[in-house]
Amino acid sequence: MTTRRSILRAGAALVVTGAALTAGAPPSAGGPVGRLRIATGEESGFYLAFGQLLAAETGAAYPRLRTVAIPTEASVANLEMLAAGSADLALALADIAAAAVTGTAPFGRRIGLTALGRVYENYLQLAVRADSPVASVADLAGRTVSLSAARSGAAVLGERLLAAAGVSPAVRHLPMLEAGEALKNRTIDAMLVSGGVPLPVLSTLDREVGVRLLPLAPYLPALHGFGYEAVQVPAGAYRSPEVGTIGVASLLVCRPDLPSDVAAAVTRVLVQRAAQLVPAQAVATQFLDVRSLIGTGSVPLHPGAVETYRALHG
Repeated sequence: MTTRRSILRAGAALVVTGAALTAGAPPSAGGPVGRLRIATGEESGFYLAFGQLLAAETGAAYPRLRTVAIPTEASVANLEMLAAGSADLALALADIAAAAVTGTAPFGRRIGLTALGRVYENYLQLAVRADSPVASVADLAGRTVSLSAARSGAAVLGERLLAAAGVSPAVRHLPMLEAGEALKNRTIDAMLVSGGVPLPVLSTLDREVGVRLLPLAPYLPALHGFGYEAVQVPAGAYRSPEVGTIGVASLLVCRPDLPSDVAAAVTRVLVQRAAQLVPAQAVATQFLDVRSLIGTGSVPLHPGAVETYRALHG
């Protein structure tokens, strides 16, 4: 039986080029047939941008697989849609996917999941206006902060962050674009978002009024056990200097009963069209390579994905 570690060792020797890999060619001229609905995220967010690119590339590679990216509130909503059968693939933060598998908060029951790959790193970004007196999470006491859409992974992590910091600001759950307008108009004092770097909503705010990210890395030790890691938002992503924050991987997941030919097709797209799947505005580290795609943690790889990675590794 092939283990994830053996796949990883094989992947270390693999160089993926723009040329098609014979072993990874579609099993038939037409490929799988049907529809493929990808639950993604909010307008102006990386989940939706990535999902749209994935839908376009999958549709180009497999024209008979009608693929569409669905805007959502992100991770929690996506996994609920997957469980309800209203989505076929879903993007989710790794900690939220792990909670779904075990049936722990924010879920009240277990959701059967398998993964097609670990796609990229999410950066938690807590932004204030550049002219704000707020310099740390502790300074949010008595102020108002948006913790992203209510059914997002960022909202879950945001609550954990505030608890770790020991502060209880007034919390709102605003969609990303609405939160940006509220911060611009000073009706909130800070907004928490999760995604790649830079996020368009923060880039727009930075041009219009200036934004500053609060350091979040100091709270990482209090958040052990969730799979978070220390990452740096690089200088130049916005007009603020480099800042340490919290990172968590994003997974592309599906139900275990997703047909193997569909799982295999999407996995081939992840590997062979990786360069076309990174949103144009991204400047921070992405995880779309063979060796990291298989690192899905406690969520097992779908058998169709396993066989495809084995085939692509020769």
